Amino acid sequence: PVRGVLAMAHRFRSLGLESCIVPGDNASEAGVLDGLHVRPASHLSEVLAHLAGERRIEPLRVDPEALLRAGREAGPRLTDVRGQALAKRALEVAAAGSHHLLLVGPPGAGKTMLARRLPGILPPPTLAEALETTRIHSVAGLLAPGEALVVSRPFRAPHHTVSDAGLVGGGRPVRPGEVSLAHNGVLFLDELAEFRRHVLDSLRQPLEDGHVRISRAAGSLRFPARVLLVAAMNPCPCGHHGDGTDRCLCDPALVRRYHGRVSGPLRERFDLQVSVPAVDPEALGGSPRSDGCEGAAARIARARAVQVERFRRVPGVYANGQMTPSLLRRHCRPGPDALPLLAEAMRRLGLSARGHDRVLRVARTIADLEGSAVLAGHHVAEALQYRFA
Repeated sequence: PVRGVLAMAHRFRSLGLESCIVPGDNASEAGVLDGLHVRPASHLSEVLAHLAGERRIEPLRVDPEALLRAGREAGPRLTDVRGQALAKRALEVAAAGSHHLLLVGPPGAGKTMLARRLPGILPPPTLAEALETTRIHSVAGLLAPGEALVVSRPFRAPHHTVSDAGLVGGGRPVRPGEVSLAHNGVLFLDELAEFRRHVLDSLRQPLEDGHVRISRAAGSLRFPARVLLVAAMNPCPCGHHGDGTDRCLCDPALVRRYHGRVSGPLRERFDLQVSVPAVDPEALGGSPRSDGCEGAAARIARARAVQVERFRRVPGVYANGQMTPSLLRRHCRPGPDALPLLAEAMRRLGLSARGHDRVLRVARTIADLEGSAVLAGHHVAEALQYRFA
């Protein structure tokens, strides 16, 4: 087997070729494409015999829709998380509108547990998304021999020691980074403040553009990088600042320096910034109590369907979190009871113009989850509470 066969086969089809011969272990991934006869061979002698007309290699056809249906498995459930009702609600809003999410809280509060449940409440990937993801994983050499399609949304969680090339791509030869391997899925950065600052800042452009462009002397490469970014960090180096106990010995200057490891421009890209407090001991005992998260996946699917219809004529935009300023003006007009809230937030809380727009995007998603066409005051009020972790 070799890397990148699906990408090659896609290129062959775009050039008008009708047939290709590939290594047997790569035939399944290339066979998911319509309009191309993929013939698997295990030895060069088979290829020679086929070309000489002595023994025909029959094309292999894989049904990608059947693979997607068979691959839909129930992931970790959001109801497994005890307590943390606000964080679970923020997770639902993030999934519904593809909004980047920052979770800030002490160790053991459940930040990682929450993040790992996000792929399970996202809508299943479409065939086009699955093919895009599979092409990237094929180029990176991550497909197992005989694996045809990546049927679930990827979840990538690189360690905080990752290099900028490992995160956004690069190296020799050039390979896709973690942000591209998480395309159409979730990129989770745990211990956000422990990442090197220049590595984090290399994410800013991919998050805005939805792709990574790597330039070299021989040319440039473009990898897709449309991800839902979730990050988690402690409130201070020891993790106990503001938890109501006297365990934190970090002075205010140390806490400021710790938060300063994450640049302001990157932090501004998180539409949702939520404090995750220590778990209430009462929430850990007994049976789980309902906190409204049971039907989250169904609500998210309905909200996403509304957004797909809203942006069906806008290339490259499929969710509220990706709205441009012109789309924002068209689809996020706050009602009369919402305007005073926004003005007060800008005046008293220091909400920036970019933050103002991000609040409106989140409010639009909250309204979509509610099935409301109007952007009301309570939608904006809820969106505002997610801006100041």
